Amino acid sequence: MFDHVKFGASDYAASKLFYLKALAPLGVVAGSEAEPAYGIELCHPDGEISLCLFQTDEKPAHLHLAFVAESRQQVDAFYRAALEAGGKDNGPPGLRPKYHANYYAAFVIDPDGHNIEAVCHKPEA
Repeated sequence: MFDHVKFGASDYAASKLFYLKALAPLGVVAGSEAEPAYGIELCHPDGEISLCLFQTDEKPAHLHLAFVAESRQQVDAFYRAALEAGGKDNGPPGLRPKYHANYYAAFVIDPDGHNIEAVCHKPEA
């Protein structure tokens, strides 16, 4: 269901340390990391699902939910359906090569202002 969940922290360094230590017994390790505003991915070494943490001063912190899509067509369908349901565009379907070569995603803002994403990691069929 989820590809990743991303949430903000008011003290990135403290939260990063907390989650890495607290989740270590569950096999969670640090994945990719960039500047604090982008954050860090926490994941299983052999897994594809991640919990992402980033620095923010927003209150309440911004929530980003990403759902797994099995195909690029599902991403396109998600985007159309979300807009028809009242969502606001936050990035139309397309490749996002800054994440990786086959990262195909679409983003919408839900009625509460949360960033909702559908993502397919597979190459085009």
